[in-house]
Amino acid sequence: MLGVLLVNLGTPQAPHASAVRSYLREFLYDPEVIDVHPVARWFLLEAVILPFRPAKSAEAYQKIWTEAGSPLLIESRSLEVKLRESLGSEAIVELAMRYGEPSIRASIARLLAQGASRIFIAPLYPQYSAAATGSTLKASFAALNHLPVVPSVSTLPAFYDDPAFLDAFAERGRKLIADERADHVLFSFHGLPERQIRKADSSGRHCLASSGCCDSIGPANRDCYRAQSFATARGIAQRLGLAEDGYTICFQSRLGRTPWIAPHTDVVIPELAAAGKKRLAVFCPAFVADCLETLEEISLRARDQFLGCGGESLTLVPSLNADDAWVSALAGLVRKHAGATGYSRSV
Repeated sequence: MLGVLLVNLGTPQAPHASAVRSYLREFLYDPEVIDVHPVARWFLLEAVILPFRPAKSAEAYQKIWTEAGSPLLIESRSLEVKLRESLGSEAIVELAMRYGEPSIRASIARLLAQGASRIFIAPLYPQYSAAATGSTLKASFAALNHLPVVPSVSTLPAFYDDPAFLDAFAERGRKLIADERADHVLFSFHGLPERQIRKADSSGRHCLASSGCCDSIGPANRDCYRAQSFATARGIAQRLGLAEDGYTICFQSRLGRTPWIAPHTDVVIPELAAAGKKRLAVFCPAFVADCLETLEEISLRARDQFLGCGGESLTLVPSLNADDAWVSALAGLVRKHAGATGYSRSV
């Protein structure tokens, strides 16, 4: 029996500073996330980030928290239930979070207890990054290595250009763009430090070496998060019939003083307002479930910034969440990459 392990990034257990501090400590101590010398990481976290950021982040979480809890967890749970129904007897499905609860190890144990003999790890990140996808796979393999008998394992590759995924995201925004009379579309992806992008460059000389380095996917940048993000945006834009000057691609959530991939969302927004754009629709296609980065950073903070710059409206296109089209697309990805003839990998 196939056991499908859905993995999203994670969320604090409560919108309070203590819970956020515990979450950030687990998240940011991951060497794949802050990929610097351990001593430098310790100093950065213990002297700069953890004494101050949890309280600020808790305030942000409080703005989006619901009576049922964290939006990310709620939407991920709904996806888990609907995917389980869609796959039926084909597979057992369990949700895990890379950081926080439910843990990867506990969710694997639940799959095995239900009779899973094969495990399919499905990181819910459309574009590959070492900080998210790589870290999730490493943590999953580590959990499997603790078992007395390691089952057969396969994994979901980056699905940034999967047609059904792109179709689902395009349909999420099509009516909203028309209803809001948007005069420009923004594709805002989560950012990464430039050094992490360069590490993924198999040639060592392609990524970030020119303004057009992400215009297409080739051998040198096939694992590049930025290039995959551009490909996702192009795929959605094509489905919506957007002209090249009708949309902008940018990156949000940068942290610290180290260079992060550009253009930056909080820089692009006032530039669009200055260029006369009045009504923005914003996709966040790095996230398949609405979360702090979409609901607070974009729908609240970015909206206020745009309105403060003279814009009339900025509207977030809801993420895929547990939309039926996304459930169908994900079920298709599971069948494609975890079928009975799918490959196995040792861990």
